[in-house]
Formats: sequence, structure tokens, C-alpha cells
Amino acid sequence: MAHFSISVLLITLSIHLIASVGAVYNIVDFGAKSDYQTDAASALLSAWNAACHSNNPATIYVPNGKYLVGHVTFSGPCASSMINMQIHGTFVATSNYATLGRVGEWIVFDKVAGLSVYGGTFDGSGSGLWACKASGRNCPNGATSLTFRNSNDVSISGLSSMNSELYHIVIDNCDRVMVQGVKINAPGNSPNTDGIHVQGSTGVTITGASIRTGDDCVSIGPGTTNLWIEFVSCGPGHGISIGSLGKGYNERGVQNVTVKTTMFTGTQNGLRIKTWGRPTDAFVRGVIFEHSVMENVQNPIIIDQNYCPDNKGCPAQNSGVTISQVTYTDIHGSSASKVAVKFDCSPTNPCSGIKLQDIKLTYSGAQPAEASCTHVVGSASGFVIPHSCL
Repeated sequence: MAHFSISVLLITLSIHLIASVGAVYNIVDFGAKSDYQTDAASALLSAWNAACHSNNPATIYVPNGKYLVGHVTFSGPCASSMINMQIHGTFVATSNYATLGRVGEWIVFDKVAGLSVYGGTFDGSGSGLWACKASGRNCPNGATSLTFRNSNDVSISGLSSMNSELYHIVIDNCDRVMVQGVKINAPGNSPNTDGIHVQGSTGVTITGASIRTGDDCVSIGPGTTNLWIEFVSCGPGHGISIGSLGKGYNERGVQNVTVKTTMFTGTQNGLRIKTWGRPTDAFVRGVIFEHSVMENVQNPIIIDQNYCPDNKGCPAQNSGVTISQVTYTDIHGSSASKVAVKFDCSPTNPCSGIKLQDIKLTYSGAQPAEASCTHVVGSASGFVIPHSCL
């Protein structure tokens, strides 16, 4: 995995260097206005089309200012093998949540190879939708702020995403994606505002991210392989979660995931694996969690194989997701609950190959926390507090 991360970084640097010498398309030249009133979507699309049809590396330049942007999809494949979108300004979504909510997505990149998105702020204007949901009214689900779909060799660096209606960044069915130095910010009570969601993708690296949001800081969906997460701070939020998995029967598994050097502050969970309590052929295997610091986290280490919102569609059913070869190393800090390590696995598909090494979690000051294990087989070594139930 280390060799993989280095190779992705080299691809990222190459994209920046090569794209910088190509043609530059300034969105202002295509009619964009930073007056916070004129929709800049058509100007962005015009600049994109010019860059996409170029036979050379190309840069789309967004100068300082606030640009109102409606729903826009940047589609490939492109003639240009390297497109750099360099953003110095702020994109702001309409505050009329019904508009984007019907579409479900705000800004989309689809079928693009050799893409670099650098800098800028994406303001999803989600507060109106959150208020609607809190009131119990009939509201749209909302829109994901940034979606990267069916793309490869993508670099996402130095950008900020704030107040998304739904997920901030989604990476769907992509290969070789580097997410570096992003900042994500939404209130802790903003519903379903996952920071970064990865699914159906391979070779994704997330590093140097600061995530404060109302749901999972990073969520890992079906079909994710060879994922590397490092130097990520999380909180508020629901932690870093594999899942939920197993909602559908014919669902792809998750494998070869490394999460290291992470910090969780006041989050609902730390390191979580979550599966639906219903039959499926999905799986989780080959996961490494290491070098994590917990600060007042409700569930620092948790496997929950009985996920069933509102007890609909799965009551009294056992999870068919097979979880194996999961290692936790050097996890320390404080738990907000007495049970800091909880493995609640499936009775028909017990967790296996679960390893704990050098764990030190305290509760209410210096008191040792507790561990709870159900239907799990594994081992513990080194210094382990709470005392292992494996």
C-alpha cells in the first residue's frame, strides 16, 4: 500500500505540472460574474467544453469572488488527457433546496481521466434543508455537493466544502483518486452530511483532511478496494465507517483498507464497521486500523452487525456480511461511554481474525474502559486496556 500511495502522489504532481503549461480558460471570459446573482453554470460548462476538446493539457481558471452556481455536470471523455480546474473563488449553491434536491447532485465530474481540481470553496447552502428536515415536513433528500463518477487518475486537493445539503464529496466507480488537504465543515447536527463517501472504487487515497460534519467523516461503501486513509482529523461527526453494508443481497464487498494516524474528537464513533441485519453475500476483509487517538468518543472501536433503522426490513434477521482479517493497533485515548470496544457480530456469520494490539482506552478520567464481544473470534497482544474479551 505504501508503494501505491507514492505512485498516486506522483500522478498528482504530474497532473499539476503538465496542466500548468497548457491553455488557460478563464470562466470570466465565458460570461461568469462574481455578483452572487448570475448563475455561472453555463460559463463553467463553456470553459469546460473548450478545455475538454483541447488536444493539449488545459486549465480552467476561476478567479477570486463568489459565484452562484446551479446544477452542472462536467462530462468526458475528453480529448485533453489532463485538465486542471484551478479555483481561487467560492462556488455557492442556491438556497432554494427544492431546486437541487430534485436533482440530488450539485456539481458532477463524469467519465473524466487526468483531472485535477485544486483550491476553492464549495458552499452547499444546506441550512434551509436541514431546518426543513428538523421540522418534520416533507422535504427532498438533498444534493451531494461534489460527485466524481466513472473517472480515473483524479487529484482533489486544497479545496474546502461547507454546509452541503447531503454528502460533501462522493467518489463513485473511480480508479486512482488522490484526495489531499481538503477541509470539510458543517454543523454536528446537520443530517446525512457525510464528509467523503467512497464506493465502487479502487486505489483511492485520502490524506491530510480536516472533517467536521453531522454524519460519517469518511464512509466506505460496497465495492471499495485498496483504500488508504492517513492524517485525518474528525469531529464533530460519526467517525470513519465501513458501511453500512449488506442492504442488498448481491452486493460487492470491501477489502484492503488502511486507516492510520487519525484523530477523533467528540465523535459518535471512532473506527466503525456497520452492516445491515439481513441476508447478503457481501464481505469485509483485510482492514488495518492503526495509530488513532480518541478524545471523548462514544464508541471508539465498534463492529455493529445489527444495523436496522426503525426496525424495518430486517427485524430478527442475521447479517450475512462476513467480516474477517481486521486489525486494530495503537489505538488510545478516552471513551465517552464505559464500553469502549464493542464487537456485536452476526450469530450466523461470526467475525473472525479480529486482532487487538496495544490498545489503551480510558473512561471518565483514568478508569479503564470495558469491552464487549458477541460472536467474534480473534486475539489480543501487547498492552490492551480494556482487557480483551477475545
